[in-house]
Amino acid sequence: MVPLYDTARTRTFPLVNLGLIALNGFMFFNEIRMSSSALKNFIFTWGLIPAHFWSDPTAAWETLFSAMFLHGGWFHILSNMWVLFIFGDNVEARLGKFRYLLFYLLSGVAAGLLQAYILPTSQVPMIGASGAIAGVLGAYLILFPSSRIASIVPIFFIFTIVEVRAFIFLLFWFVLQLYSGLFAIQGGGSSGIAWWAHIGGFLFGASMVFFFRKR
Repeated sequence: MVPLYDTARTRTFPLVNLGLIALNGFMFFNEIRMSSSALKNFIFTWGLIPAHFWSDPTAAWETLFSAMFLHGGWFHILSNMWVLFIFGDNVEARLGKFRYLLFYLLSGVAAGLLQAYILPTSQVPMIGASGAIAGVLGAYLILFPSSRIASIVPIFFIFTIVEVRAFIFLLFWFVLQLYSGLFAIQGGGSSGIAWWAHIGGFLFGASMVFFFRKR
């Protein structure tokens, strides 16, 4: 299912959410201007590499933050930013701007830590905002379970648009991440997608949103 929009509406301007999208876009345009060798060095320096992190956490702690603002290609960033655009504005409205920013960053950190914990010897850099965005999805599930998500759904090779309750849509997404994460462990974690970062971010968001929302 590909989300198109949600039915929950907010009257506040999502300044932080749009700012995060702009910052991710700015970083990506800097990436695509680099040569392939320079980009590779950049990713291996600022991406989160679990084996490097556990061998010297004091030297690599900043990659927990920097990794969530890097992306591996056009599809990677566009899909992430589209999901953040759909779900982030409502969560920002419920949390408030400063709390939302802190919540987003901590979701990304929790996502990176779980991925590094599950695959501690991995030498593959983890990059992307999806872990932090998963935290936003977890918060959305708790705050707006009855909202409807208009999604593109393939039915016998025909694509149609249906509205699905957020509770069903997001639980289906989470179960898919969990299944993929368990399958990736059996395959040595070589799928190239940080499934456990998605799981970690989502669980953090769903469990911690009550501590961040406005009274």
